[in-house]
This record gives sequence, C-alpha cells and structure tokens, in this order.
Amino acid sequence: MADADLVAQAREGAGWAHEALYRRHASLVFGLAHRLLGGREHEVDDVAQEAFLQAFEKLDKLRDAQSFAKWVGSIAVRCAQRRLRRERLRRRLGLGPAESIDTERLIAPTTPPDVAAELRRLYAAVGAMPVQVRTALILRRVEGMSVDEIAEHMSLSRSTVKRRVARGEAQLAKLIGGAP
Repeated sequence: MADADLVAQAREGAGWAHEALYRRHASLVFGLAHRLLGGREHEVDDVAQEAFLQAFEKLDKLRDAQSFAKWVGSIAVRCAQRRLRRERLRRRLGLGPAESIDTERLIAPTTPPDVAAELRRLYAAVGAMPVQVRTALILRRVEGMSVDEIAEHMSLSRSTVKRRVARGEAQLAKLIGGAP
C-alpha cells in the first residue's frame, strides 16, 4: 500500500495502518535520531518513540498524505533538537553531567587507530557546536540532504540553512585545525 492509503486508514483508526507506517519508516526515524544524537542509544529510542507518537497524534494535520516519510523525519529532527537543547541547558545549570557523543558506537572496531583518532576529534568538534548548526551540518554532510530538504526538516528558510551549514563548516574547520 502507498503511504497515502495507510495514512487514510490510520486516520480512520486502523491500528494495523499505524503499525505499517511505523514499520515502513522506523529505520529512517531511528537513523536520523542516532546520527543527530551522536549514538546515545537510550536517547535515540526515546526520540524515535516521541516522533512517532507526535506523528500519529497529529496525523489529521498532515496535508499531503503521501509525504508521511518527510513529515515524520521532520518531527524526528525537531525532537532530537529539543533533546539536545534540554541537555545543554541542564549542563549549563549544573544539573547533570555532560553527555558527549558516543564515539565507540559510531566508530567501527576495525577502524585503523589513526582514522579513529581523527573521527573522535571530528565528533568532539561537532558535539561542541550549537544545536541548530550541528543539526544543519549533520543533515547536509551525513544525511546528504539538499538545502531545500534541510529547510523543510528544520522548518527554516533556505538562506538560514545556508548560513547555518556555512557556520558549521567554518567552526568544524577551525576546531579540527583545517582553517586559521
């Protein structure tokens, strides 16, 4: 069945349609959450569940039923950003330890030591970026999304996305020694 048909059935209360949408798009949502949160699996599950819960609760607000994948992906991006912002706020207020990107989950054990060290530096640099910049950069560089797709997922204008990606690229270059 097409997503539009499943969405129509889910809007009518068919539990099997909710499950089918979940099964079809779970890897997308979990993948986005995993990469945006830096491999912290306990939080990835929470973000993915939150994204699907919000999507199913607000299914009547989805204008183009066939675009369910993009829509639930956008919700997952916003949920991950909220989680990262809350974590930074708790850290600033001294209410919790800093959670860094779990490089051991993101770097394969077979990775050569010099490459693994460089990846750790890279992940540390990305983890130090503001949430909005980090998200835009990950969506562009890791997910391979276009500026238009990022703008849609982050609910931003194209020019704002371009500025954030450029800022992320500049910060990354500065933090890992690639630029003066």
